[in-house]
Amino acid sequence: MNGRSIAAAALLVCAWLPLAGAEGIYSCVDAKGRRLTADRPILDCIDREQKELNADGSVKRKLPPSLTADERAAEEEKARRAIEERNRLADEKKRNRALVARYPDKATHDRERASALALVDDVIATATRRIRELQAERQRLDLDLEFYNKDPARIPVKLKRQIEENEQNIEAQKRFVANQDLEKKRINARLDEELVTLRQLWAQAPVSTAPASVPAASVARRTRP
Repeated sequence: MNGRSIAAAALLVCAWLPLAGAEGIYSCVDAKGRRLTADRPILDCIDREQKELNADGSVKRKLPPSLTADERAAEEEKARRAIEERNRLADEKKRNRALVARYPDKATHDRERASALALVDDVIATATRRIRELQAERQRLDLDLEFYNKDPARIPVKLKRQIEENEQNIEAQKRFVANQDLEKKRINARLDEELVTLRQLWAQAPVSTAPASVPAASVARRTRP
């Protein structure tokens, strides 16, 4: 062992000591094949199993090999990942149950798609109307601008500012509409992906095998003498 390994092993032995009985006997076979015994956990067998013996030589318990700091860190990371995976699977099952409860069939999911897209279409329609209003406003500004065609230097600052703001507003509304078109694509992509999951969940849903109920009047007719 190098100095670092010995120091780590010593710390591990110290952690073992509270577990050791006052009269415990420890036995192991070290890396060289020697059988060692001591009244406390054996440093040379820190990396292998040790036995704690009773006074009559019977095995009281077995101490597993102690992990190095790196091994312990690796085990802790493995355990952490396992917990995360269990939590992920539990969350996924919870989401799937909620998904099926919300969309028990494709018709319900189709209505959700239509409703979501209709909301975006309403927003696009409002923006489109605003673009037409701004374009009409620009036509009026252009009529005012024609008065200064022969002498552009006389164009009023206010008119210039109105034209500039009009252009900016039209471009802003066009960008907004383009973003809403992208939003419709995102909605469809999300719902398409959701539908793939739902088809799998619907296929896994148990099918009821209960017999159809028979009207009481029919039963009465069959049993009437």
